[in-house]
Amino acid sequence: MKAIPNCISFSRIFFSLILIFVKPLSVAFYAIYIICGFSDIMDGFIARKTGTTSGFGAKLDSMADMITDCVLLFVFYPIVNPATEIVIWIISIAIIRLASMVVALKKYKTFVSIHTYGNKITGIVLFIFPILLPYINTNVLMYIICVVASISGIEELIIQLTSSELQVNRQSIFTK
Repeated sequence: MKAIPNCISFSRIFFSLILIFVKPLSVAFYAIYIICGFSDIMDGFIARKTGTTSGFGAKLDSMADMITDCVLLFVFYPIVNPATEIVIWIISIAIIRLASMVVALKKYKTFVSIHTYGNKITGIVLFIFPILLPYINTNVLMYIICVVASISGIEELIIQLTSSELQVNRQSIFTK
């Protein structure tokens, strides 16, 4: 039973990589994409409900999230063709997130991403982006994503800098 959540996370990595080879915004793309989103919800849910959470599972989930995000950037960059300031903003967010991971590596001897509410909201906003893309102005969507991702990235960096111990499941900067 302990392996099921990790298998689900591995499947998200596999399906995310398949998205590279599927026509973006097609029915097949959306089907695989929804499987990825569903697996992101289910791995943690099953692990918590069955008491099989683990440090490895949390890292695997974060890695699967990162791989999915990178695949989506790769797939959607040519479609979205973001303005230079958006590209710079996305790079800045990536630097902030990387800095947070480096701080965790220095302090706790592990790469980690915290499961804050801000990161969960960022994940939701990123998830709905391809679904809303045909219906809402791309620049509006990009600005919303960048604002939300910036706030959550800065929050995570502050938590990593100010915490005396690793708190992977810390919900917010405003909670202990």
